[in-house]
Amino acid sequence: MHPLLAVVHRYPWLMNVATYGTLFSAADVAQQVLARPSLDLPGQNTLDLKQTGKVALVGFAFHANFNYIWFRTLERLLPGANATRVIAKVACDQVIAAPITIGVFYTGLSLLDGESDIFGKLQEKFWPTYKAGVLCWTLFQAVNFTLMPPVLRTAYVGACSFLWTAFLCYLRQSDAHDTTSRLFHAVPGLAGLFPLTAGESQVNKPAEK
Repeated sequence: MHPLLAVVHRYPWLMNVATYGTLFSAADVAQQVLARPSLDLPGQNTLDLKQTGKVALVGFAFHANFNYIWFRTLERLLPGANATRVIAKVACDQVIAAPITIGVFYTGLSLLDGESDIFGKLQEKFWPTYKAGVLCWTLFQAVNFTLMPPVLRTAYVGACSFLWTAFLCYLRQSDAHDTTSRLFHAVPGLAGLFPLTAGESQVNKPAEK
């Protein structure tokens, strides 16, 4: 472990960006594998590597570098790991960084896909994505700012982003509100953040006797 940490300390930008970008790209592959139809149909077992390449480009070109700079900036402005500083860092991350990274994810892939309205998916999916992100990343970032040394924070977020990006890739191709509401509806206290639509409520309403 010590030799690895020595390399990270010697090449912090390279190691953090490489780790983050690789995990970001791998998340799309994982999402494609998990989203495959259960039926063994011709042409359904091949990965869309072109799509993975687009996700990789967005991850390496923007997200990895943005997070590296962002965490270093936060640490300079709010040094330390006491409770007040951790809460302030998490709040800043969710208020400032989260909308930016979500926005670039949706608009960047729409641009690379050649969609005529590159802001269409962002407008449709931003709010349910952001609410889900606040729930997930508040915990992830509290651990990050409390336990992780600054030199490893981008790499740690890359590991967390593996799960989050797989979720984003799935949301991008599905009904974001429906997916997030069903995911969190069973969690006590969280259903109000993701209310079911009228149609969904009727489906889940017990039949009258």
